[in-house]
Amino acid sequence: MDSITRKRTMGYCAGVVAGISYGTNPLFAKPLLESGVPVLVMLFFRYGISALLLAGWMLLKKESFRVKGRELGLLAILGLLFACSSLFLFASYAYIPSGLATTLVYLYPVFVALIMVFLRFFPSWQTWLSIAATFCGILLLSQPSDSAQIKPLGILLATCAALSYAFYLVIVNRSKRIKQVSEHTLTLYALLTGTILFAAIRGIRGGDMLEGIDCGADWLNLTGLALVPTVISMLTLAISSRYIGPTKTSVLGVFEPLTAILIGTAMFGEPLTLKMAVGVLVCVAAVVFMILRPGRKS
Repeated sequence: MDSITRKRTMGYCAGVVAGISYGTNPLFAKPLLESGVPVLVMLFFRYGISALLLAGWMLLKKESFRVKGRELGLLAILGLLFACSSLFLFASYAYIPSGLATTLVYLYPVFVALIMVFLRFFPSWQTWLSIAATFCGILLLSQPSDSAQIKPLGILLATCAALSYAFYLVIVNRSKRIKQVSEHTLTLYALLTGTILFAAIRGIRGGDMLEGIDCGADWLNLTGLALVPTVISMLTLAISSRYIGPTKTSVLGVFEPLTAILIGTAMFGEPLTLKMAVGVLVCVAAVVFMILRPGRKS
């Protein structure tokens, strides 16, 4: 296997792992929300514990934390983009159903492709077809009920979440300024930026930073939330984006809602309808098609 094929294979595998790991959010977040942990508190500890775990791993491996001044500013911007994608998504739930929010957030592969076209990197027709097919699959998975109330602000917030995530992916892949920054260092500084942001917002709004965290199970769920859908997801996301590009990485993000649906069905007894099953098959078929028929670079 030559170097290009090996990197492409690693990129696809990392993209799948990123999607699956991020899709485990409900496994840890739902019990915390049921325990009364506010979203801002959850996000603060999610990012803070993630940063501590990753920093500990880097110390163990004797990796450098040092970055240049011109790199630091861009790493902070990446952290803000990633943190804002989480913040906008959670905020949208107050105005629109979570299913519709999921659908709108999955606009990010379209945004990534459009940004790349603006930068004069044109995805192949196979990739465009995969984007369209996966979005149709997400529509089947996430359609809100007819009685659902939909407010324009919720649509705007969910779209902003998608746009923030899209810019994060593109910058990780295309920026020459951070090309030499390792995935570990890039992820650590992004996590630290998010931690500071959520602490500042919570401080401005007021409230106890330990609100709702009452037992060991809550700390275990916070640690799980920090490790699996945050550290592992962000690291593999950076690897995938660098090896196969942000557009294909964003299509592989379809494993996020698929994993979340599987966890909801298996762990929380949520229903799996025929329409949802068809949506799953459409999404998986689109991803397999993209991997088997990647097309040529333009």
